[in-house]
Amino acid sequence: MPGTHPKIGVVLFQLGGPDAPDAIEPFLYNLFCDPEIINFPLAWIARKALAKFISRTRVKTVGEHYREIGGFSPIRRLTEEQASALQKALAPVMDARVVVAMRYWRPFTQDAIAALQSENVSQIVLLPLYPQYSYATTRSSLNEWNRVYRTRPLGVPVKTVESYYDHPDYIAAIVERIETAMAPLQQREAVHMVFSAHGLPLKLVQAGDPYPKQIDETVRRVLAFGGYRNPHMLCFQSRVGPQKWLQPSLTQAIERLAHDGVQRMVVVPVAFVTEHIETLHEINVEARAEAEKHGVQEFTMMPALNDSPLFIRALADLVVRATR
Repeated sequence: MPGTHPKIGVVLFQLGGPDAPDAIEPFLYNLFCDPEIINFPLAWIARKALAKFISRTRVKTVGEHYREIGGFSPIRRLTEEQASALQKALAPVMDARVVVAMRYWRPFTQDAIAALQSENVSQIVLLPLYPQYSYATTRSSLNEWNRVYRTRPLGVPVKTVESYYDHPDYIAAIVERIETAMAPLQQREAVHMVFSAHGLPLKLVQAGDPYPKQIDETVRRVLAFGGYRNPHMLCFQSRVGPQKWLQPSLTQAIERLAHDGVQRMVVVPVAFVTEHIETLHEINVEARAEAEKHGVQEFTMMPALNDSPLFIRALADLVVRATR
């Protein structure tokens, strides 16, 4: 119970998103300044200038996308709700203080460390909200933590949860959300399941990034746990730049399926644990329009996990196990 055990600090890592229209360009600049995103020989010389150019070039289009979903990203609010739910779930077994560290917008890693400095924590658990480990997400967030923490150490043990793509409660939470999405559908066994994960440059895969294999395993476990015999496929979204990325893209998948006569599909954003622009706009606006253009009659998107009790239970279990 709180007050009877040493206090545990828990840091939830997430990519973040602009919380106001004027935050869109600096958010994009921070994103493209990340060495895990923009990297090539001698990139450190040109990275900042290139990030400034890309952010200025893309801000109008990206800003229009955010306007279509309310003007800003809901990811901060939703992640803070996850933090609050996790802290409440942990209360019966430990005194925990859960804080949020966004990679590309507020609250930043330094804000999370500052929030823990006055808490007198006895140890810290780093818990990325990326179930599947990737160099572009998990490693990037952990590198940023290490960079900042070196200058402001709390002098306590730090444990890290690197991935949980196969955690039973995480899998169950996805299946529960799929059931929500498919509940209104007729002849649901014939609905094509389109699993969509965030894309990844092939050069990261070739460098050993485990993300694709972990995504494959998550999809396999979801299908098995849910007992789904529906036709299904895995695709990838959010490609940026001219380099080669994991294929097929979400757009390619929809076009291919429609060409093959698929009329009904449910898109399962399998690697996204909160609603943000990738789900609310890329899937629910852009992909939906693409499906309608190609004659798909029924297009449904699975809601993100957000503060699903099953998902929060998975996170709580990960924290408890990390502190043992």
